[in-house]
Amino acid sequence: MTLDRRQLLLAASFAAPWWRRASCGGDGAVVESRTAPPAPGPSGGLCVGTRGPASAASIEGPPRPPLHPDALARWVDPLPVPAVRTPDGLRPDPHDPGRSIPYHRIAMRESEVRVHRDVPPTRVWTYDGTLPGPTLEVRSGKGLLVEWRNELPAAHFLPVDHGLCGAGPDRPDVRTAVDVHGARVPPESDGYPEDWYGPGGSALHHYPNRQDAATLWYHDHAIGIERLNQYAGLMGMYLVRDDFEDGLGLPSGSREVPLVLFDRMFDAKGQLLYPTSGAPDAPWVSEFYGDALLVNGKLYPYLEVEPRQHRLRVVNASNSRFYLLSLFRSGATVPMHVIGTDQGLLAAPAPLDSFTLAPAERADLLVDFGPAAGESVVLRNQSFELLQFRVKSGTRRSSPVPARLRPATKVAESTVVKTRTLTLNQYRDPKTSGMLMLLNATRWAEAVSESPALDSVEIWRLVNLTEDVHPIHLHLVRFQILDRQAFDADEYLISGAMNLRGDPAPPAPYEAGWKDTVRAEPGMITRIIVRFEGYAGRYVWHCHVLEHAANEMMRPFEVVG
Repeated sequence: MTLDRRQLLLAASFAAPWWRRASCGGDGAVVESRTAPPAPGPSGGLCVGTRGPASAASIEGPPRPPLHPDALARWVDPLPVPAVRTPDGLRPDPHDPGRSIPYHRIAMRESEVRVHRDVPPTRVWTYDGTLPGPTLEVRSGKGLLVEWRNELPAAHFLPVDHGLCGAGPDRPDVRTAVDVHGARVPPESDGYPEDWYGPGGSALHHYPNRQDAATLWYHDHAIGIERLNQYAGLMGMYLVRDDFEDGLGLPSGSREVPLVLFDRMFDAKGQLLYPTSGAPDAPWVSEFYGDALLVNGKLYPYLEVEPRQHRLRVVNASNSRFYLLSLFRSGATVPMHVIGTDQGLLAAPAPLDSFTLAPAERADLLVDFGPAAGESVVLRNQSFELLQFRVKSGTRRSSPVPARLRPATKVAESTVVKTRTLTLNQYRDPKTSGMLMLLNATRWAEAVSESPALDSVEIWRLVNLTEDVHPIHLHLVRFQILDRQAFDADEYLISGAMNLRGDPAPPAPYEAGWKDTVRAEPGMITRIIVRFEGYAGRYVWHCHVLEHAANEMMRPFEVVG
């Protein structure tokens, strides 16, 4: 049965069971509506919902009294700065066996960390025993090999939902697959969600690093449980450097500070709490917002800084939380300059007092602490205090903000060979409260529908039909944001007409560089222009609200050589 658009709109508005909204494909054709989720694809039923016995961690026990972070003393713990990891040796380069490249052997293991002086040790999962994991620092064009080893326990300590795509009871609860977010890598080293391995397993990934200097990061990407593995602590920074960046004379050493932001909930004994739906056999929740906001794994840390210009490398590693970041001194904002975004330096600094950072986005900042000599400056998320900078007394040493950074050539729309219109969708079953979240109304296991040619340029129009902001991330590539355009979503669902509202808005200056993650706002069409360069093969694009991605807001795409 095919429903007309009025029925589809009513189904969407009143949450009829699993209606599939009509949407337009890249060629403008209307996708036929369905009254049930599409059948599993050639993956052999990978994503068939299977509700069965839950993992032990998902069975609700007696309520655990929560920790109240607001009651903790502020600024009593120094900010930990993740160490730059030293290679374990050299191995032959897979692309040039006559040459040797650095090799790392990094273990994922259960550890205990202290998130605050007055909180007992917390059980977490880590890379190399620290939260965040060690920083991997590389040079552009110089390859790297990493053997990622899963040395985790056999049982998960967070609530695995066996009804989610790829997390069925026939698969081990503990599985890992590591993604270096933003890396231009061959497909076999990308951390594809289905390329997971259990305890005792490992994967050897090759990172050629053929890309500009940028703030990247690594995290778990195993299908169905990425949200839990990252929540448990599997994350770290990956910095690419190059000669051009070196020539700018940006702050370095102790004046270059990595800041990994993430939120959590803890019980009174300092152990992680992750909420569930209350249904033991279906514990998935649609989003997570914790009341404890950590910086580099600490609550309310402080950092002593010189009264000079500093470079802050910021990663939003939260599952769902968006940050509105600002700096305050004596109640007044402290100016910042954004000099880089996800995929490297901007063409010119963007001065501002505050900015939004979505899950997985990065920001590269310059801050002059000179005017605050002998005082303190606090990093805030809205009104919530995150980190105190204690500015030392002494003579202020000023450094100019570079007027120009990395020249950026806009990708010309005249080079585009295909424009795709891709919807962001959400459905709810009122009988079970079950929810499904899809990209272009298509489930994970269906056949690949986006197959760009290697080195071709496409425009992707992300049409957000939901009420949420979705940070959409494309693996392998970097892209530029063209604009965001309001439209009448109801009219689109009723008649198929794309009635635009107002003028398209260009990206904010701090979004104007190379990106790999973009905020798709509700009721908006977000246009990005992408060159699919680097490698042929299968990759993924997905929402980086991890709870959304776990519930099928993720799709493969295939770059065709």
